[in-house]
Formats: sequence, C-alpha cells, structure tokens
Amino acid sequence: MAILKISGRWLCSGKRLRSFYTQLLHKTSSSPSSRSLQVLSVCPYVGKCSPQIRELSSPAAVACDFETTLLTTDSFFPFFMLLAFEGGGLLRAFLLLLTYPLLSLVSSRRKISFKIMAFVTFCGLCKKDVELVARAVLPKFFLENLDARAYEVWAAAKGRRAVVAGLPRVMVEWFLKEYLGARDVYGAEMKVFAGRFYTGVVDGDLSAAGKNKVIKDIMGDVKPDIGLVSFGNPHDQIFVSNCKQVYLVNKDNSVRAKLPRDKYPKPLIFHDGRLAFLPTPAAMLALFLWLPLGLLLFTLRAAAGILPYKLAKTIGPLSGFRLRVDGTPPAASAAGESYKQEQGVLYVCNHRTLLDPLMLSLAINRQLTAVTYSLSPISELFAPIRTARLTRDRKTDAEKISNLLKEGHLAVCPEGTTCREPYLLRFSALFAELADEMVPVAVDADVSMFYGTTASGFKCLDPVFFLMNPRPMYVVRFLDRVPPEMTCAAGCSPMEVANGIQRRIAGALGFKCTALTRKDKYLMLAGNEGVVAQKDCKKC
Repeated sequence: MAILKISGRWLCSGKRLRSFYTQLLHKTSSSPSSRSLQVLSVCPYVGKCSPQIRELSSPAAVACDFETTLLTTDSFFPFFMLLAFEGGGLLRAFLLLLTYPLLSLVSSRRKISFKIMAFVTFCGLCKKDVELVARAVLPKFFLENLDARAYEVWAAAKGRRAVVAGLPRVMVEWFLKEYLGARDVYGAEMKVFAGRFYTGVVDGDLSAAGKNKVIKDIMGDVKPDIGLVSFGNPHDQIFVSNCKQVYLVNKDNSVRAKLPRDKYPKPLIFHDGRLAFLPTPAAMLALFLWLPLGLLLFTLRAAAGILPYKLAKTIGPLSGFRLRVDGTPPAASAAGESYKQEQGVLYVCNHRTLLDPLMLSLAINRQLTAVTYSLSPISELFAPIRTARLTRDRKTDAEKISNLLKEGHLAVCPEGTTCREPYLLRFSALFAELADEMVPVAVDADVSMFYGTTASGFKCLDPVFFLMNPRPMYVVRFLDRVPPEMTCAAGCSPMEVANGIQRRIAGALGFKCTALTRKDKYLMLAGNEGVVAQKDCKKC
C-alpha cells in the first residue's frame, strides 16, 4: 500500500506542476493560440464530409496531421515508450518514465517535451532496431487507435494524400504508406552518427511555420480538396489556409470512436513486441511495480510444471493461471478400449506459444512428445516434456515422426510458427501422410501485459514473459477425430487433409484461415526467413 501511495503521488505531482505552469503561461501569453482555436471551432464536423467527396468530379486530395486527426490520442508518450521498450530495453523505458513529471511540467511547450522524449528514446539506438520496431510493433497500436470518422474520409479521398506527423518520420512513414496509402509523409528528422546510430537530436522545424511550408512544398499551387483538423491542436490552423475545405474531427473533450478491426485498411496478422497494452505513463508505472511479483509468479508457475499433473492443476489456479479444457481428450476415452493401438495418437494443434504442447499434456493427464522446428537450447533443456527437433528435410523428418508415433502420443503444430492474432497460417501437409489416428486440437492463449512470443527477440524468454502475466489463460479444445474417409489412407491428398483440419480448428476458435507461412511472418517482422543456425542460441 505504501508503494501504491507513493506512485499515486508521483503521478499527481506531474499534473500539479502542469496546472501551475499552464496558469503561469496563460497570464503572460498573447492571444494568437486562442484566436486559432476560435477559427477551428467554426469548421464543419467531419461527418458531413463524405457526401461532398462523392460529389467531386475528380479524386479528392486530402491533407492532415497524423496524431491529432487520424489517431484518437494526440499524446506522443505511448509511442515513444513503445520504441524505448522494444528497441532500447527495460532500462531505457524506465529512464523515459522517470522524465514524465518533467514532461508534464513543459507539456504546454510541445516542442520542448518532444525533444526530451526524442533524446531519451533515440540516443544510441541503432537504425536497424528503430526501423524494425516501426515496421513490426507500432502499426498494431496505430491501427487500434485510428479514428473511425477521420479514416472514413481518408479512405474516401482517392487522390493525393499528404500527412504532417508530429512524431519522427522514421516511426510513422512505413505505417502511413503501407497501411493507409499516404503518398507524402513529413515528420521530424533524427540526426544519425556514423550512418548507424541515432544521436537523439531532432533535425527539422516542428513549428507551425515549418509545417505550413511543408504543405505548400508538397502540394504546390494546387490546394488539397480536404483538410482534417483537430480542435485541440492550434497548429492545425495551417490547413485552414492551405486546403479548399476543412473539417473538424472532434470537439473539445468529445469521445472519438475507434476504427473496428473488421474495417482495418489491411488485416493485422503479424506483429511483434512484448507489450500487450498501450504504454501510457500510469500503465508503465504499474508494469515496473509488477515486475518483482511477476518474476515470483513465474518461478512458482514454472516449478508447478514439473510436478505431477493433478498437483500442477491445483497450484496453477492458486497462482492466477487459468487452464480451460473443452471436450473429452480422445486418448483418455480410448484408454479403456480392448484393442491395442499399433501407434500413438497424433494431436494436431494450432500454434499460439511454446507452451502449447505442455498445456495439451496437462489436459490429457499424460506425457507426450512435442515436435519442434527451432527451439532454443535453453528452452529444450528446461522443457518438462520430451521434445524432438526436426531438420526440415522431408525424408528425415517423416522417418523421425513415424518412429515417435510408434513410441507414444505426439503433438505437432503444422503452422511451424506462432500467430498472435485470430488467424491460422497454412498447415504443412507432412503430418497427414504419417498418421492414421489424428485429433485436431484448437488452442488459444490470452494475456494482458506481456506477449509470450517473439520473432526478433530472445525466444528462450518467451515462457518467462507469458508466465509473468497477472492472469494468463489457456484454452485447449479437443475436436472429434479425423474420420477414416478423410485421411490419406482413404485416398485424400495430404494437402486436402491438412486444409480440412485447418478449417475445423479455425471454425472452433472463430479464426480465419490464411495461406501465409512461417517465411512470410519472419520476412515482415525480422527481415529474415526464420531459419537460424542451431549453434545460435540467442534467437533460434
């Protein structure tokens, strides 16, 4: 309780300093900003814009500020924190959090607070790491905070699209061009040392005059048909004089609707990073306060994994870990049958985290063997169940799987890699050629603080982060066995069998099937094909 009281006072101190500083500036400032807000307040609401766009004879051109119009939040802090945490590590994120009271003090001077956040976040970071975070981590949070009304206008305008971003250009350019189809993107430039490392110094004019010049340079003499503005940003007055018609996306203190997932410009299938929440100052403070207890819970939950299954199922709920088993495990129901199986049951699962086979083993109350492709040596060493590494050579892997099935039950994840979102990647068809008894298992995992998967980080830490969540949840749903007439022995092709099982699992979870593969995921998130040398235990 003492720690919580201290943290509450720490957060309140920033707000008090901000209030005092704002009142002081109000007494000494002139009236241009208030006049700018008056100009913006008379602009028509954005809901009236779409019919007028459809009436235009030529494709409409649109210009806007990214953070204040297209996003429902105009705070830079969460996005700088994402880059600091995912690209710079825990210590850099903690240093950025410590600057929050100072940022609150100078919040009315956006240029100063921006430079402080940029310096703490970028100083010493490698260009490659920043670009990776901008491509693999930030788009998820941008999409989840897109303004529904503003995006409707943006999507309806099929002409030239220009964006002036308050965030550094390297953080937003990939998302704006790949997801939103922007043609021209302007943002603050960050100085680079030796062509590889950022110095943390902002290079460029962030004032209203600088943005005004950029809009004129981008569009030239032809003004954009549509300009989107926000009531809370006085700098948005530049669009009033540079656009033919200006629309207001929000009113003061109004609630802005976020774009639903089914209306995203592109499906969000792949993303990376550890944080499963938008890292606001309060949320990050809660995270750092949680870390000691999270490590303790990880130790307790990991220790329970090596205990007998009945005891592990008792300790798990006491630590906040939830395991839900739906359906009857076929292996258990077949245990009392009179005949003797010549080989074990092949459990075909979708892949959510490295713990999938362990949760399946807990659900059926018996040991099984998990087939892996590239498990880190550390994870393989501490795995409480038997693991078998495949070589990606079809003939060798087929022989190994056949031998393992003769020894007992086997779990395989034909996706070959994990997927966080409600999608299933294409199933490899190798397993369908080798087993007669196949049981599809639909697996899902739910987290609130940390993701238990990564494409570019340390994979040996995946179980650690997953088990550090306050109340992680696993769902293991057993489906009916694959009918004999739907197997390769009945004349079906291996691909038909694999696709059929993929559709059944997707239907049970409410997911969508895709033709994307492991290679597609790693090319997007890590810039490689996901094949790492076995000796490299860092990211294998």
